[in-house]
Amino acid sequence: MAEYTDPHDDRAAEEMPELSDGDDDADDDQWQWMEEGNQPVTCLFCDRLLSSVAATLQHCTAEHQVNLADVIRKHRLDDYGYIKMINFIRSTKCSSSCLSGLPDGPLPWESEDFLRPVLQDDPLLQTDPEELCSGEGTCSSTCPSSRAEPHDVLLHKAQAAEERARCSEEALARAMEDLHKLKLLAQGLVLNAETSKPSNLGTVAELREDEDEAYFSSYGHYGIHEEMLKDKVRTESYRDFMYSNPEVFRDKVVLDVGCGTGILSMFAARAGAKKVLAVDQSEIIYQAMDIIRSNQLEDKITLIKGRIEDIKLPVEKVDIIVSEWMGYFLLFESMMDSVLYARDLYLADGGSVYPDVCSISLAAVGDKLKHQDRIAFWDDVFGFNMACMKKAVVPEAVVEVVRADTLISEPTVIQTFDCNSVCLSELEFTSTFCLKITNSTDCTAIVGYFDIFFDKGCSNKVMFSTGPQVTKTHWKQTVFLLERPVSVQAGEELQGKISVRKNKKDPRSLLVTIDLRDRKQTYSLQ
Repeated sequence: MAEYTDPHDDRAAEEMPELSDGDDDADDDQWQWMEEGNQPVTCLFCDRLLSSVAATLQHCTAEHQVNLADVIRKHRLDDYGYIKMINFIRSTKCSSSCLSGLPDGPLPWESEDFLRPVLQDDPLLQTDPEELCSGEGTCSSTCPSSRAEPHDVLLHKAQAAEERARCSEEALARAMEDLHKLKLLAQGLVLNAETSKPSNLGTVAELREDEDEAYFSSYGHYGIHEEMLKDKVRTESYRDFMYSNPEVFRDKVVLDVGCGTGILSMFAARAGAKKVLAVDQSEIIYQAMDIIRSNQLEDKITLIKGRIEDIKLPVEKVDIIVSEWMGYFLLFESMMDSVLYARDLYLADGGSVYPDVCSISLAAVGDKLKHQDRIAFWDDVFGFNMACMKKAVVPEAVVEVVRADTLISEPTVIQTFDCNSVCLSELEFTSTFCLKITNSTDCTAIVGYFDIFFDKGCSNKVMFSTGPQVTKTHWKQTVFLLERPVSVQAGEELQGKISVRKNKKDPRSLLVTIDLRDRKQTYSLQ
């Protein structure tokens, strides 16, 4: 690429000739900028060495009958076209007659290869083609006039320089993008070097990967990880559990299922783990690779890209499995399935999964304004009856923060899981419940949430809740709206039954059926 002189540069300002008000002086000055340096220049068409750019241009016109300014104007060459023309002539030994006889149409120097200089520090490449046209005294409409005022000339130079800078920035951006793609490719090769897929999975594994593509793709976006990391209840609970129980992690091999940015893996390493294997299928693992290296933990943490069901770990057994697998209403997303798979295949005798205990709770809600906004709204929509929409709206479970002052019952636990012993089939269940009502009002919804416990072998036990009575988390709460509110009295017990199962059409979503006072409604959480 040719080197250009920025008109705003101090050195360039010193080299600029003084401009006078006289017309003759202005014409002379237009040539003076090419003669200031007096750099020797090799002719384009012969071996003659000339004393300056101006002398070379005059020589080409007199001896070879080629006026470069005319060629520039004829083919409307911009800066890059001019540079490629000079390099084309020098590299192909193009004759002057050949150059003069070029027809209209595609030019022989259009290839980007001609941007590479043939002669190092070629003074002709440092010449502004617009200045060259001005120096001739008869420029085209796109070139500044040789009679232009000094301010106009300088302004035009500045605009040309800015345009060249913009083009350079765009080229740099493209190069950086290509470099990033190469980096991702290299990281992928490194991350997968020690993994292999079991040969007996075959087509079944490929189909499963297709089904999960959208799920893992969602975790490749940075926003979701930022939201989880900023959830202090979640992140600080994992941190406090590990840092306050170093005896649990000292010299242990830890598996982090669904490692994301690697925050749990780094907690484990800092807590004393001997080795941490961090597994994730989403693209975020490439960022985790940089994060681990930035914190000088690459000697303890090994990153592996892939589904835990499809890869082979470089160890036979691990002592601890940590994972932040919980979804809305605890079981949404079905990531617990992957944790149980890893537990059954890799957890050593006496080892443990953390968190080790989880529970799901329900409570009654009496929020008439919310019910009016979401359900009763359809009875009269700008004077039209759209009540039929309730059949579509009610079955959609709502994930939102519920105000504690809208709770009208004591909470009740409907299911508890021990992550070290629960079976996959037990993640689908049916349970009866009894809600002790605290306020006489209308029950407009049932709210569900979960609590998490780090308990096994811990001298300092840690837990957190996602309920409406405590600090909110990114899980919020799951609300099951009733189509018709239920009237309740303080002190009574509201009996019901709940069934939770996977949606066969989308195994990562949930179907929740609630029976309440002879009313039965199935809700979808997806």
